[in-house]
Amino acid sequence: MTDVVAHRGACRLAQENTVEAFRLAVDLGADGIELDVRRTADGVAVVHHDAALADGRTIVGVGADELPAYIPSLAAALDACRGAWVNVEIKNDPEEADFDPDDLVAELVVAELAPRAGDRFVLSSFRLQTVDRCHELAPSVPTAWLVSEVRDTTVERAAEHGHAALHPWDPAVTPEVVTRCHAAGLAVNTWTCDDPARAVELASWGVDGIVTNLPDVIRDALLRF
Repeated sequence: MTDVVAHRGACRLAQENTVEAFRLAVDLGADGIELDVRRTADGVAVVHHDAALADGRTIVGVGADELPAYIPSLAAALDACRGAWVNVEIKNDPEEADFDPDDLVAELVVAELAPRAGDRFVLSSFRLQTVDRCHELAPSVPTAWLVSEVRDTTVERAAEHGHAALHPWDPAVTPEVVTRCHAAGLAVNTWTCDDPARAVELASWGVDGIVTNLPDVIRDALLRF
């Protein structure tokens, strides 16, 4: 069965990346929840997609206690996700204000997961070096490389670096990509699909997880598949 993964929680029914959105995703029956992590000026891992707030301040430029109340710490977010596995996407883009070549944000995330024995996580990032660092710090926690396209060597690189999954953009997924990944021992969790017919097609190819803004709709479609 293909897992349904709620993108930033149930983000069409509640504000994305909030405790409310995560709890609602669990209530809707999502198998997994995807969320985004950045670090604050005082070294707290918090959940927010963009590097900057609406008022222009950067997450990395303020302390955790200066953030709007709707932005949860990673700890609070993980508590709200209980009942589903969690795909923790670590934001560390060289083009953004909070880029950290030393991957301190990965260390913060791994430290937060350490005491949560029994919970299921996947650590992912678009930056291969960041997921490599996660794998180095916590080899027992599955890691995944996020990609917008699947090139000739993408699958092999992910496998050679010891990662458990590839997370390709939905339009990049073909039956051949799924077959290559599975042959290399990689799960395939694709993002972001809100079309029930496409979700059924992806499931028919053996995709392991579908990240979606509509977890209830996609779950119903897959249950009928």
